[in-house]
Amino acid sequence: MRLLFVVGLLCLVGLGYSQDSGAKLLASKNILNEWLVEGRDLTIRYSIYNVGSSAAINVALADETFHDSDFRVVSGQTRVQWDRIAPASNVTHTIILQPMKPGYFNFSSATVAYQPSEDAEVVIGYTSFPGEEGIVPFKDFDRKFSPHYVDWGAFAVMILPSIGIPFLLWYRSKSKYENAVLAAKNKKH
Repeated sequence: MRLLFVVGLLCLVGLGYSQDSGAKLLASKNILNEWLVEGRDLTIRYSIYNVGSSAAINVALADETFHDSDFRVVSGQTRVQWDRIAPASNVTHTIILQPMKPGYFNFSSATVAYQPSEDAEVVIGYTSFPGEEGIVPFKDFDRKFSPHYVDWGAFAVMILPSIGIPFLLWYRSKSKYENAVLAAKNKKH
């Protein structure tokens, strides 16, 4: 009885794998920046993989999460379309945005619509979503990561008297002592 159950289960699994289901797309959405900063470029990459046995037709990628009030599109498009994606291949699309204001933002998934075969109905899927990320104000980012040349210059100007004046006093004293010793040597000879 147990053997019959195992054989039946294997037949069902084999039947499921043997049927041609057409194109199957896996889509991901990745934020490529380590720091998300207000007013600085933010790069987002979409990758679509066709793991099915036939070409995906009329593939459309749309990301409606970036509103004009929150982001400015620098390069790329939030809506892209491909005629077909061959089986066992992939396509990528990259957009560059600039966040307009700081704070937390929910980077939700984009929509992928495609036909698994010529006569099939449109299938709608979603990309992975990075989740909620914090957009750092430019002032805070600059304070933390800039080289601070002006700050170091001001520090040097402020500390110069406290180092320079004692040095000049020491040098004057040293010069007087050396001159006195030299004069004493010359008198003896």
